[in-house]
Amino acid sequence: MKRRAFIKQSGMAIGGTLLVSPLLNAQKKSTVDFQSMRPAAAERCFTSDAVEKLIKKVKTTMADKELAWLFENCFPNTLDTTVDFEYIDGQPDTFVITGDIDAMWLRDSTAQVWPYMPLIKKDQPLRELIKGLIMRQTKCILLDPYANAFYKDVSKVSKWQSDRTLMQPGIHERKWEIDSLCYAVRLANEYYSITGDTSIFTNEWQKASRLILETFIAEQRKDGTSPYTFNRVTGQMFDSPVHWGLGRPVKPVGLICSMFRPSDDATLYPFLIPSNVFAVVSLRQLADIHQKVLDNQEMAGKCLKLAEEVDAAIKQYAVVEHLHFGNIYAYEVDGFGNRVFMDDANVPSLMSLAYLGAHQPDDALYKRTRAFLLSEHNPYFLKGKAAEGQASPHTGQNNIWPMGIILRAMTSTNEQEIIKCLQMLKATHAGTGFMHESFNKDDASKYTRDWFAWANTLFGELIIKLYHERPHLLKAKL
Repeated sequence: MKRRAFIKQSGMAIGGTLLVSPLLNAQKKSTVDFQSMRPAAAERCFTSDAVEKLIKKVKTTMADKELAWLFENCFPNTLDTTVDFEYIDGQPDTFVITGDIDAMWLRDSTAQVWPYMPLIKKDQPLRELIKGLIMRQTKCILLDPYANAFYKDVSKVSKWQSDRTLMQPGIHERKWEIDSLCYAVRLANEYYSITGDTSIFTNEWQKASRLILETFIAEQRKDGTSPYTFNRVTGQMFDSPVHWGLGRPVKPVGLICSMFRPSDDATLYPFLIPSNVFAVVSLRQLADIHQKVLDNQEMAGKCLKLAEEVDAAIKQYAVVEHLHFGNIYAYEVDGFGNRVFMDDANVPSLMSLAYLGAHQPDDALYKRTRAFLLSEHNPYFLKGKAAEGQASPHTGQNNIWPMGIILRAMTSTNEQEIIKCLQMLKATHAGTGFMHESFNKDDASKYTRDWFAWANTLFGELIIKLYHERPHLLKAKL
């Protein structure tokens, strides 16, 4: 195991810290010989023996050299470039930046390490890294359950300090997104399920779990109020909820309001359905932990009660008839009967519900919804000269997200569809050897974000999934 501080060097100013992406020069290199684009071993933030062994093992089964090269570059990218691991007061502490922004999102940090989770039983340093991230996320939630992104330095003042919300030192951004809290539960639950280690459920963690429940209940807004508002002076409409940061009106029906999507864009209607579905999954996990591990039956009962209430409201208000596809999930609703039919490539999305464990890929409701998502009736499903795939309002009307293509492959039961997704991912990395946030549907050389670790690691997760479930697909040249 090796550990070092973040890669820092003059070149790119991000959030007050000068960073240089280890990927910036990638596109200048030839891909003919497919040389590794990873940082030199001595320059990597963290090295896991189990991850390195798995990379070598999987690569030997891959017939397509370019796809194998992409896997080798992408799968370890989170460990190579974004983690800061140390012990504080005798306890592991792990801070994970998102890439080209030197802040940690609860969502991104969980998603970035998620593909390594199956390896933590055989790699003790990697297990400690995950445990340290759970500890760090607990601190973040206790600082502010409404914030989505944090600094390691709790005294650091954000460049978004002028946002009209309750900003505190140590917070990078305070956009209330249901999924931020869900991801913290997802990580702790998975760690415990794999290791049986109950030491993560400290008094601080239990306090944070109660704060998660209380925040979800508060954001049902049953009395028409919320302690949260957010407004940013910006030229981008999606950077703030309407009505002076309160969001559009909702009818209290049991659903939870989310002022922002996992893209960090403001919601159109506050009841964001993929995030509410995710919350049901997370609440049931919380209930299970409190019931079986912590013997707190009262807390377990409260979590289950809320999960059942939100689930019933989803079925009543979010499963609605589409003109062409019958009953499917709406993306957002307001409880008054208004709804929007679309999806955003960021997870949780409607496409990702099978990936997150809320549905099986062959569930009828999910299949109908998925059919809509991949049709011309979804305003954010784009087709161009470079590829086809899900987009996001976050990057406009012309950019496809590799993350959406990856999730399409991960939730597919059709091997031809999976192969098509692999071919598109292989054709759109613009010679860099890495996934990007998005690329122009007609020209993949026009892309956003050189260094986006979540998309890189998610691509690696797809390859690992195929290695275990459909290895014959990797043995063929695309």
